[in-house]
Amino acid sequence: MKVGFIGLGTMGRHMASNLMKAGHQLVVNDVRREAAAPHLQGGASWAETPRAVAEAVEVVFTSLPGPPEVEAVALGEQGLVAGLAAGKVYFDLSTNSPALVRRIHEVFKRRGIHMLDAPVSGGPRGAESRRLALWVGGDEDVFKRYRPVLDAIGDQPYYVGPIGAGSVAKLVHNCAGYIIQTALAEVFTMGVKAGVEPIALWKAVRQGAGGRRRTFDGLADQFLPAKFEPPSFALRLAHKDVTLATALGREHKVPMRLANITLEEMTEALNRGWAERDSRVAMLLQEERAGVEIRVPEAAIREVLADDKSGPR
Repeated sequence: MKVGFIGLGTMGRHMASNLMKAGHQLVVNDVRREAAAPHLQGGASWAETPRAVAEAVEVVFTSLPGPPEVEAVALGEQGLVAGLAAGKVYFDLSTNSPALVRRIHEVFKRRGIHMLDAPVSGGPRGAESRRLALWVGGDEDVFKRYRPVLDAIGDQPYYVGPIGAGSVAKLVHNCAGYIIQTALAEVFTMGVKAGVEPIALWKAVRQGAGGRRRTFDGLADQFLPAKFEPPSFALRLAHKDVTLATALGREHKVPMRLANITLEEMTEALNRGWAERDSRVAMLLQEERAGVEIRVPEAAIREVLADDKSGPR
């Protein structure tokens, strides 16, 4: 297939190369022509503008730093909107704003152009090795039609839902990761200042329940099905553990901002009379504040877990 690729940076250069390895004929563009040198040497064609890329191909991919760049490439005077004819397809691989994605989609839809958001996860190594998740939002039939092209970019293309759904999933994933990163910095500084060698501490916690499990799999037991009885670990016991941890932090003069917020959440949950429910019941407080109710049938959860072939990432 004749494919356009715009944005040959840290991620994009590898994804474009993998499309070429899969046999697709590439037309490329980047703000720095020198970034395209390996692709041009491998047989790709250069186009001076996003519009020229769009005019030359059936499907276009962009991998760009953020919303301002995507908006300029998609909607600018020499952008994709000026070059894509009705029936052509545009996938944005960038981590983007769902609101912008939906706005671009509406502009393109009025012209008969298909736009899908398809942010990726796996980092530069995953982009190079093709071990990437792609979270796609938009027309499911278009996703299925172009699945072979997506398979050339990553090993886990997944249709999430309507336009913008892929970007929402990416933001949930990335924001969770950075919050967890901040929490780990907090508790590890506490542990080291309390006298445990960093390598020994790391080796120890990797073997615990949290260390042995994939990050998001823990949502399947209590939070998603809203099943907090019988408890796997009672809230009153979890409250005791976090109380001890924050006390240790105070003893060693280690700031514990996230831990203290967590303790406040657990205390509020205790005051609801939830002491003997599962410790994850405190998560219901955030559902109340957000004005959403999450209730997933257990059969649907089991089906997802049974079908999971990706393994640890």
